[in-house]
Order: sequence, then C-alpha cells, then structure tokens
Amino acid sequence: MERYHTFFRGKRITLMGLGLLGRGVGDAKFLAECGAQLIVTDLKAADELESSLEQLRPFPNIVLRLGRHVPEDFQDRDLIIKAAGVPLNSPYIEEAKKNNISVRMSSDLFVELAGIPTIGITGTRGKSTVTHLLAHILNLSARQAGNVGMNVLVGGNVRGVSSLALLPQVTPESVAVLELDSWQLQGFGEHGLSPNIAVFTTFLPDHMNYYRQAATSDDEAMRLYFADKANIFINQDESDVCILGEQVAPFIKEYGYQQKIRSQVTVASAKNLPKGVTLKILGEHNRYNAGLAATAALAFGVDKEDIKAGLESFTGLPGRLEFLREVHGVKIYNDNNSTTPDATIAALRAFGEQKNVVLIMGGADKGLDMSALVEEIPKHCKKVILLAGTGTDRILDQLPESSTVGRLSEAVTEAVKAATPGDTILFSPAFASFGLFTNEYDRNDQFVGLVGKI
Repeated sequence: MERYHTFFRGKRITLMGLGLLGRGVGDAKFLAECGAQLIVTDLKAADELESSLEQLRPFPNIVLRLGRHVPEDFQDRDLIIKAAGVPLNSPYIEEAKKNNISVRMSSDLFVELAGIPTIGITGTRGKSTVTHLLAHILNLSARQAGNVGMNVLVGGNVRGVSSLALLPQVTPESVAVLELDSWQLQGFGEHGLSPNIAVFTTFLPDHMNYYRQAATSDDEAMRLYFADKANIFINQDESDVCILGEQVAPFIKEYGYQQKIRSQVTVASAKNLPKGVTLKILGEHNRYNAGLAATAALAFGVDKEDIKAGLESFTGLPGRLEFLREVHGVKIYNDNNSTTPDATIAALRAFGEQKNVVLIMGGADKGLDMSALVEEIPKHCKKVILLAGTGTDRILDQLPESSTVGRLSEAVTEAVKAATPGDTILFSPAFASFGLFTNEYDRNDQFVGLVGKI
C-alpha cells in the first residue's frame, strides 16, 4: 500500500458524505491509514451515523463535521472527494471549484491511480447483475486456465465496497470490474475518463427527482440523466470497446451521440447468448443481461466455453429475484432492488401469467410513471399488499383491491395468509425505501430476516 501512501499522505482532504452503506466508511478508513488529514462531513447527525462512526474512532487524523456542511471545509483543502447523489448545484462543490480545489469521486480516482484494465457497467436496470456475472465468468476463466495471478477487483456501486480501498490489491495482472451509477459517471466525465470496455445495459426513467433540479422539463431531465450515463463511453478511444444493450442503442441517435463514440461499438441482447445455454437466473430480462455479460467477456478475450460455463453456474445476486425459501408449497422471492416500475414489471413477467403471485410493493415516490405497472399487475397477481409511503399514496386509488400496511412485518404476515400451495410471494417494491427504512439495504435485510422466521 506504500505507493498509495505517497499520493494521499499529508493531503488535506474533505470527504463529503459518509453514509451507512460502507463505501464512505471504507474510503475514510483508507485515506486515514494513508496519513491524510481528513474532514468527514455529512448532513446526517451523529446518532443516525453511529454504525459508520464506530469504525472511524481509532483514527485521530479524522475530524467529523456532522448534521451540516460548512463552506470552510471546502476552502484551503488539497482535495474534495464527494459521495454519489450530491446535488448538481451544490454550493459547497461550487465553493471548492471557486478555490481551484480538485473534486473527485472514489471510483474515478481509483481508476486513475490503479492504472489497470477497467470494465465499467452502467444502466438503469441490469448493471449489478451484469457486473457480478461478468466477474464470475472472468474468475472461472482464470481458474480454468490456471492463471492464479489474475485478480478480478469488483467495485463501484457495490454495497460495502470502497473503490479506493481496493488500491492495495492492485497487481499488474488485475482487472477492475466496476458497477457505475450515473452519479459516479459524473466524476468520470469531469476528469476525462471512461473504462476500456464499457457496457450500457438499459436506459429508463429513474432519479428524476435529482435531475429535475437542473431541468425545465422531464425530457430535459432525461437528457441530463443520459449525459451522465454517456460518460461510460464518451472518453474512450479507438482501441476501446463499447457494448450497448439493444434497448439503449436508439437513444444514441435520439440524443445525438453517434459522432461522439470513437470506440468499437457492439449492440447486444439475449441473442448474443451461446447456443444451448441454460441459466439459473429467472426472467427474459436476465437473459438480456447475460447476453451483455457474455459479449463483454468475449471482448475481454475469454474462451467461449468458459463464457458458457460461467453463465450456467451463476446463481444470481441478493435482492434481485432472489429465491429465499419455500414454505408449505409457497415460493418466496426477494426482489428488493427493484425500485422502479420497469424493474417490477420484469420481475412479474418472469413468473408468467398464472395470476398466482402475492405481490408486496410500495414505498417512497421517485416521480416515475406507474401506469404500465398498474396495468401489468392484474395479469400476474392474486393479491397486492402495499407498504405505506408517498409513492403508494399516488397509486392507491388505481389498485382498489389492494391493502396497505405500515410495517414490513405486517406485509409478510398478510402475504403468508393469502398464499396457497403453488403460489409465489414476491417482494418487488417499485419505489424507493425512504420513510419506513434507513435505506434499501435495511429494507432488504428486514425482509430476509422476516422470511427466515416464517
């Protein structure tokens, strides 16, 4: 780790956003261990951040500024590292830039310092599955080839993983596989970076509350959202590869990016799967995701047989159509990470139209159009149980036969009572977690815990 010590040692760094997901804590610990003089600032108060703060207490070189940001923490500093989701018009980031202070994000700084081949995956839906499926294929291929030196580093928008803290693991044989959300890609764009292999899975309405801050219409908000996503390929050169999901490709023309792509472009979908492949992950949307992962693995030089073996042995991710258990003939699936209507529609379609799904959904409003989901629900569901929230309030009158509960435990109890042998209980919220839960990971963990007690 000594080579990274020299970059960070003694630097006056402000880390903007600690959070509870582990990434901010990992960044802070790594920077403190490297000898940085660190200010950690977060709008949450100390009691809200207790689980994160506990891990930082051993470091005397960390100053905490909680419950607020102050302009002084963005002046007379060497570096600002901001968390995802910082507003586009943040006065504190403007203060830093006014004072000619470099503003970075963990993932783009990692890519610059690591200097290794990088595969980046973005998209409204599918990026997590493609990221981890691709890493699984690469690891399997390395084992098959006896390449014990190959080191696949998975980071970016991954729970509990600090991208900066991956730096000590970098070797000349390393490859980084990074899941990148639109906010992280802002950092890539600001510093002229793009991954060597870029995968852009899907583009659908999401995060509109964030992008409407700087837009005068929904169309402009979508264009701003796409512009952030486009940083996945915008700084590639002729030797790089850009893999566009079939659903995304039309937006390249619609938003005028045809002449801005210099890399080798491939449009991919489920049609790019190896012949005869059998997947363990459910749904046509996951066949699409697997087609993109296979295409990226092929671009990286993985043998076709290894790609097929990797696809067939991948069992999926927590919170994404994750099979938890079967109780009295009822299968229970956790699709917690479906926070948009399109994601919940994909989950419902994975179970066909037998109308034997007991759906638990609902939560905080993200300002998305729910009409297609409301139309899809009767094709699959025998019962809908809604979690209270601002989003639920908006669609309640469109689902007159549904019931609303104030706690997830009540929803699980009601779902178990409603389900009969052969039915499926599906937790697929379609909304954000704010209100009843600390964050979406808290929501996930609560659901898994409740199902384990049935």
